[in-house]
Amino acid sequence: MRIFMTLVRLIVFLFLLSVAVKNSEMVTIHYYLGMEWEVPVVVVLFLCFTVGALFGYLSCLIKKIRKTP
Repeated sequence: MRIFMTLVRLIVFLFLLSVAVKNSEMVTIHYYLGMEWEVPVVVVLFLCFTVGALFGYLSCLIKKIRKTP
């Protein structure tokens, strides 16, 4: 089972690495007051995923804390 999980992790890592390589184009993020940030698409995708995962984790954590007496 350990070998299987290692193989699955390797496949997922290689898939995500190939997505990162394919999405290396630069995008410009426009902020208020004329501020701009130019980054690769993969960075924007990673940041959005990370922020979403943090919000999901915090919402589950808050529910768990409220349930605990």
